[in-house]
Amino acid sequence: MSEFMLRHEVPIRLIAFFGVLGAVALWELAAPKRRLAAPKALRWMNNLALTFFNSFLLRWSFPVLAVGLAAQGEDRAWGLLNNWLLPEWLAVVVAVALLDLVIYLQHLMFHHVPAFWRLHRMHHADLDIDVTTGARFHPVEIVLSMGIKLAAIAALGTPAVAVLIFEVLLNATAMFNHGNVRLPERFDRWLRWIVVTPDMHRVHHSIVRQETDSNFGFNLTWWDRLLGTYRAQPAAGHQGMTIGLPYFRELRFSWLPWLLLLPALDTGPQRPKEQGE
Repeated sequence: MSEFMLRHEVPIRLIAFFGVLGAVALWELAAPKRRLAAPKALRWMNNLALTFFNSFLLRWSFPVLAVGLAAQGEDRAWGLLNNWLLPEWLAVVVAVALLDLVIYLQHLMFHHVPAFWRLHRMHHADLDIDVTTGARFHPVEIVLSMGIKLAAIAALGTPAVAVLIFEVLLNATAMFNHGNVRLPERFDRWLRWIVVTPDMHRVHHSIVRQETDSNFGFNLTWWDRLLGTYRAQPAAGHQGMTIGLPYFRELRFSWLPWLLLLPALDTGPQRPKEQGE
């Protein structure tokens, strides 16, 4: 099974990406949680253009990406898990959980280190939150994130199949929990003990700083709960809350050229209140 997955990495990733994108997009049409504040076509066109640009940039920037590095690590016995005798299934479970912790800590860092926040705020400047927001990140942040991920994979010695599973899960859950979708409240309360739900992650996109600096998880909810960054609901409620940042609220900042320039732009009178400073 592991060998089959690794041989078919690209089609597995593409099927998962477009399958989840399409499923959540249809769900948003059938049962939206919030009314959109900005034109959907404008946001989708630019967010998806950025997503595909980032994919090509990663392929061009790195001689080997996450799964390939993990495979090399297995061949050369790099890292902790490659030198720790565990059953294969347990090594995969431990690796996926540890990589999820790395992503949580990275996300925390991108909020609290000013230079990194300048990059990451492009993700938060989206005037709505929907399935395309889950892949809307600045290209420089994407490259830095991949560098951090590669270092973690080499140090941890994660099995290649675990990295592939994690990558697929991360992309799928990111699109799911950014979805503008409605879940029954009782089901949401149960589900968020395991994975990050749309209602849980939406709090993270609130214009209120204390809410923005909470719910950093993309996949598992455990790290927010254990490390004290969990917030159950937005103070204004999901219908009353404002999505985005206090600045960059004009529609022009939804266009791709402006998205790429956001890290270099000043925030005017809101500058002293900027997160991480």
